[in-house]
Amino acid sequence: MGTIHLDDFQKQVSQLLIRHRSVLDVLSKSQEANARINRSITKAITECGCVEVVAKKQAYDPEKSLHENQPHLETHFHGPLCEHCKEVLTAELGKGLFYLAALCNITEIKLADVIKAECDKLNTLGVFNLS
Repeated sequence: MGTIHLDDFQKQVSQLLIRHRSVLDVLSKSQEANARINRSITKAITECGCVEVVAKKQAYDPEKSLHENQPHLETHFHGPLCEHCKEVLTAELGKGLFYLAALCNITEIKLADVIKAECDKLNTLGVFNLS
């Protein structure tokens, strides 16, 4: 499969979004999609068990730089997703992207511009972009 262009994706979303064209519908569908992303990860952990969360306090040494600490910081996410859970999560992430593109369409913002601006900000601010 070739490279997918964000402009093409955004245009396709615009053509396919028929029922939920109101910004209010898109906002609520976006929230629903994010909840389903969270739920698919939760089910991978609690029902399937292919992955687990092993959480503890982050081992951050204030005497070291951010770059020196980075290799010691954990995601708390352990194990590979099984094929089924990966397929479900991929589908839910896709729905989230669909509604993000729909929101961009409604507000007349190019998704590619959003990503470029965020990349530029990350390149400029680096680790100081932490939230």
